[in-house]
Amino acid sequence: MALQLVQVNIKAGDEATLGRFWAAALGWDMSSEGPGVVNLVPAGLDWPDPAAVCVDLVVVPDPETVRYRTHLDLATTSAAHQAELVARLVELGATRADVGQGDVPWQVLADPEGNVFCVLEPRAVYQDTGPIAAVVVQCADPRAMARFWGEAAGWTVHEISDDLARLRSAEGVGPYLELVRTPGPTTAQSRMHIDLLPYPGDDQAAEVARLRAMGATDTDVGQGDVPWICLADPENNDFCVLHRP
Repeated sequence: MALQLVQVNIKAGDEATLGRFWAAALGWDMSSEGPGVVNLVPAGLDWPDPAAVCVDLVVVPDPETVRYRTHLDLATTSAAHQAELVARLVELGATRADVGQGDVPWQVLADPEGNVFCVLEPRAVYQDTGPIAAVVVQCADPRAMARFWGEAAGWTVHEISDDLARLRSAEGVGPYLELVRTPGPTTAQSRMHIDLLPYPGDDQAAEVARLRAMGATDTDVGQGDVPWICLADPENNDFCVLHRP
């Protein structure tokens, strides 16, 4: 049993404006499944597809109260591409951010609502990921978190150490999930979390029970009566298990 890691969910004050920023940043199509929700998907992709971890933006009354330890790293193919992408993102409304990164080859930016993300220098490992190189989750114990997320999503561990675990879909396509050791609470602003979806024919309740047995716990983020289940991983990072219609 496993779940599909299908999207990153971003809480927003103005989902349409923030959606336009990220659609332009990623070069993806923008649509809406209902009021207060914007969906971003690569053109021509039949969601869900392991070739892309998509993006949903959901309006919440007070996004400033929502903090997660997840951010996006964007891929580039050359130094010129990195410089062009950073300049374009700033023109779209991003701002440069200082999260204590020091002198590093990647650029740290914040989107128009303050969510921090990185534009990486070109790296061979990310040349076939698409515009999102990695979904990065900060944690205290990457090895333990890799065991949880590897079993939860059926993703393969490509690299693991005390400081970093890098996982990718079993099909070997799409972005990586990176679990990065970060002692203490994060100071970076982020309102992103991961959403998982059962495979066709699989039961949501059975999958949730499996995750609980692995160490996930139920969490109340004010979701109310909804068809998805809100959980937290063993390090208390919130995520959702969606309901397949």
